[in-house]
Amino acid sequence: MKTLGLGVLGLSEGRSIISGARQSALWNVVALCDLNEQLGRERCAEFGIDPAMFTTSFDRLLANPAVEVVGIYTPDHLHAAHTIKALQAGKHVICTKPFLDNLSQARAVLDAARTADRRVMVGQSTRFFAPFARQREHFETGAFGELNTIEAYYNADHRWFLAKGWAKTDAFKWLYGGLSHPVDLVRWYLPDIEEVSGYSRLSENGKKLGLVHADTFHFIFKSAGGKIARVSGTYSSPVTPNQRDSNMSCILRGSLGASQGDYYELRYAWKTDNQSVVETFEDQDAHFFRFGGHSHHAGEYQNYIEHFARCLADGSVPKPDVAEGIVTVALMQAMEQSCLENRPVKVRDVLARHGLDDLIA
Repeated sequence: MKTLGLGVLGLSEGRSIISGARQSALWNVVALCDLNEQLGRERCAEFGIDPAMFTTSFDRLLANPAVEVVGIYTPDHLHAAHTIKALQAGKHVICTKPFLDNLSQARAVLDAARTADRRVMVGQSTRFFAPFARQREHFETGAFGELNTIEAYYNADHRWFLAKGWAKTDAFKWLYGGLSHPVDLVRWYLPDIEEVSGYSRLSENGKKLGLVHADTFHFIFKSAGGKIARVSGTYSSPVTPNQRDSNMSCILRGSLGASQGDYYELRYAWKTDNQSVVETFEDQDAHFFRFGGHSHHAGEYQNYIEHFARCLADGSVPKPDVAEGIVTVALMQAMEQSCLENRPVKVRDVLARHGLDDLIA
């Protein structure tokens, strides 16, 4: 399989994709870009990359013919503009979640991808983490029968994250930056969510630390087929010990059985009428968590960029793609609207306001 040339934009959050690409036989890191020159020097030294490959100019990165794919790891509110620019330069794009922080430029992003005839994949890394990938694989065997409901949550003490200046601006929202993980897990199984209702609040810790928007959430989803799901998360408070409860989890409940994928514990548990099993992936800890304790999860990034490379090689569409990513953003925008207006909101109505209702059946 052809080795792909990767250019990375945004070297703080982009640290994990650099690690993933450097340890993959399918990728070659050929360019790095960030406005912070010191950070650029640090990343080159950390990963043994020629400093000449670093630039503070995105235009220069895009002009580099060795860059075939751009990995975008900039602050959320810049994703749309950076994705469009990369596509217009003829590059494929991997963009970290949340794909967009609102739908105002969604049509422009979609049109740019179609005009350029280039692939775009949203870096929803959780799909590529061992317990959740195993849960999906197991579900597709039909072992759990007809899906009844899903529960997904992500609770994390991310007070450290607020050291980033942009995290305390109006542009940053935990609903998009954090809750997008469990929201994506639910959409993986229920792509036809049509209505959402929920509540949010800004916690006392969040207020003291200078957050602008809510950091605590509970939502209920309803699919077009009548199935329901629950999503929740909180981001500025202590969490329970991992021995008691996973900070991130996805629970499937079906007619013949149930299963639960747990993040930090690298654990997958499932039960049917005849069996009760706990599977662990502790032997893969070094692959997934390479630095920074469990705060960086480079192994997932390596898994999803290798998925992207295989899709480019065989002509298939890497998932989540640009359309799926936009509908997920519409769902999160519906969630935000539901909190503000204290009522259920239909996803189709949100898409229609932005001329995007053609993205759902």
